[in-house]
Amino acid sequence: MSADVLTADIAIVGAGIAGASLAAAIGDRARVLLLEGEDQPGYHATGRSAAFWSETYGGPAIQPLTTASERALRAGGYLDPLGAVHVGRAEDARAIDALLAEFAGSSVELTAVDPRALVPGLRDDWSLGVREPSCAYIDAARLHGDYLGAAKRAGTTLLTTARLAAAERGGAGWRLTLADGRAARAAILVDAAGAWADPVAHLAGARPLDIRPYRRTVAQLATDPPVPAATPFVIHAGGGFYFKPEAGGRLWLSPHDEHPVVPHDVAAEELDVAVAIDRFEAAIDWRVRRVERSWAGLRSFAPDRLPVYGFAEPGFFWFAGQGGFGIQTAPAAAAVGAALLLGETPPSTIDVARYAPERLAR
Repeated sequence: MSADVLTADIAIVGAGIAGASLAAAIGDRARVLLLEGEDQPGYHATGRSAAFWSETYGGPAIQPLTTASERALRAGGYLDPLGAVHVGRAEDARAIDALLAEFAGSSVELTAVDPRALVPGLRDDWSLGVREPSCAYIDAARLHGDYLGAAKRAGTTLLTTARLAAAERGGAGWRLTLADGRAARAAILVDAAGAWADPVAHLAGARPLDIRPYRRTVAQLATDPPVPAATPFVIHAGGGFYFKPEAGGRLWLSPHDEHPVVPHDVAAEELDVAVAIDRFEAAIDWRVRRVERSWAGLRSFAPDRLPVYGFAEPGFFWFAGQGGFGIQTAPAAAAVGAALLLGETPPSTIDVARYAPERLAR
């Protein structure tokens, strides 16, 4: 075999939070090659996230992964207290009731409140609310960087500007060719490519699972008055917007949009930012002084909006479809993925069958 061909037990395509956390969880129990198509890991989704930890986000099917991740995130110092308030008007009563009903009897603490007492400037007709005190801000950049560092210390080889161009399965495993001509071999190929998960499966001759990317917009605003530091994370129960305070009295605002797109380097569009501001000003009596910056990221979902973890066929492993909850569930998801990859017992608190690729069989 040529000395120029890299060899590994496991090749992971994608070095965002999914691929990085999985490589770190595998540790030194396997030789891992981590392939990132961009110049830097986490460029498309991980690095553009609004980065919060919320046990209600993603619904009851995601909550076990989020809750199971809390201990590791808190122990690592990645969470800062924030608290959340889900707000609504009279027409959102059904959504408010549904939220409370979904998590009734769970470990998630939710309390019906008058949100006007918790969110300064909230207009009078926004009188329905649910308080979620456990919600926290995640230091996503440090978490991602620490996963990459842990993977490297365990022996993982990270290649950037390493877009997968071809993948052929033979008797000894996978023969991989990168866009720049570099070659690699691995026994197992892991698809942690986020928005590019289906194209990677297609390259490998595996059946795509209809994992689709969606554009999400965020804008940083300066407001009058400046946003009080004690303001909680505010989410419209009807799905029209969310916002959270940032340093210096700034605000991060999203219209909670999901625009289906082909996977590419997305940017915020002026119309989406304008929609977000219009919805914000309809709920809050603060004046938006200026938009300081705006951006967009990609969030990728399977048809049932649950992540996909597991082997779909020999040697090809899915670790994708993590939507907007990939960061907040990273510790638990990586533990599940590593166990399934290495033939170990997954965490007992997680029903791994609900995330298996077989459920998406056509």
